[in-house]
Amino acid sequence: MRYRTLGGTGIEVSVFCLGTMMFQDGCNSDHDDCVRIIHAALDQGINFVDTADMYGQGESEEIVGKALRGRRDDIVLATKVHFQMGEGRNHSGNSRRWILKAVEDSLRRLNTDWIDLYQVHRPDDSTDVEETLSVLSDLVREGKIRAFGCSTFPAEEIVEAHHVSERRGLGRFRTEQPPYSILARGIEASVLPVCQRYGMGVLVWSPLAFGFLTGKYRKNQPIDLSTGRPTIRPERFDPTIAENAAKLDVVEQLVELAENIGCTLPQLAIAFTVAHPAVTSAIIGPRIMPQLEDLLKGATLTLDDATLDRIDEIVPPGTNMYNPNAPLPPRSLTDTALRRRPLTDRAAA
Repeated sequence: MRYRTLGGTGIEVSVFCLGTMMFQDGCNSDHDDCVRIIHAALDQGINFVDTADMYGQGESEEIVGKALRGRRDDIVLATKVHFQMGEGRNHSGNSRRWILKAVEDSLRRLNTDWIDLYQVHRPDDSTDVEETLSVLSDLVREGKIRAFGCSTFPAEEIVEAHHVSERRGLGRFRTEQPPYSILARGIEASVLPVCQRYGMGVLVWSPLAFGFLTGKYRKNQPIDLSTGRPTIRPERFDPTIAENAAKLDVVEQLVELAENIGCTLPQLAIAFTVAHPAVTSAIIGPRIMPQLEDLLKGATLTLDDATLDRIDEIVPPGTNMYNPNAPLPPRSLTDTALRRRPLTDRAAA
C-alpha cells in the first residue's frame, strides 16, 4: 500500500480509502461480515476509513465503531455531516446548532473520543459559511475533531470559504471530497486546481462511476435493472438512453485497454484517479469481500504515460459523460425563484 500526506495536515493516509456507504440495511446489513471486510482492508495496509452519519441513518458509523475497537489509534477516521437525520426541523444542514448535535451523535456511534477528518457533506445556501467554519474551528480547539473539510463543493464555494477563513481568522477546509472517475472528469477544470492552490487534500468518491466501471455492465448484454445499483438509479443504466449507450461504448474501449496492460477494469479506473497530482486518496466502497480483494490487487498499479494518453483519447480531460451529482442539484438550478426576476421587475425592464 502506498501512502500520501493529506494536504497540509501532516497526516499520512493510504492511497486507497475504505468507504463504508455499502455497510447498511439494503446493501450489506450483516454487521459481522462488514467488520470482517473492514479488518481485511486494515490488514492490507489501508489506514483511512470514510463514513457519514446519513449512511443508513447512523448504521454505517456504528459498524465502523465496532470494527475499530482496539485499532482506533492506527486509523485515520473520517465522517460527514449535513443531510437529514431522523424527523423534525433543524436536524440537517451546516448550522452551528446542528453540527454541535451531529458531531456528538457521530462520536457516540463511532465509539471514539475524536474524529480525524470531519467533512461538510454538501454546501448549505441557508447558512453563512462563516457560521460553519466557526463551529468547526471550535471543535478543533476542543479536540473533538483534528481537521475538517468539505465534500462536493463547487470551486467558487471552496474559494469563498478560504477567503472567509483568512478574513475572520478561522480554521480552513483542509480537504475536499469530490466525485471523480474516467467517466466524470469535470473537476479537472477547476475544483482540482483550486484544491492544489490551497494545499488541500483530495479524497475522491465514485471512482467506478456508480458501478459503470466495474465491468459488470457491458454493451449488447442484458442489464438487470432489478438488482444492485440499478435499483437505486435505474435511469443511469438503461441502455436505451443515449448517455448510457455512450458510456457503454467507452467501457468496451477501457476493457480492451485494461486487458492490454494486464489488469481489470476496476483496477484501471482507480489507478487513473490517483495518478492526478491533486488527488490524495481514492475511496473504494466494497459491499462484499471479493470486491475488496479484487480492488486491493491493484493497490500498487501505476499507469504509464501511454496508458493515460489513451484514456485521454477515449474521454478527453475535463469531460463529464454524466452528471455525478445529478440526484442532488443545487437550489440555484431547482428553485425557479432563484432563476427568474419577479414578474413586475421583468415587466418594468
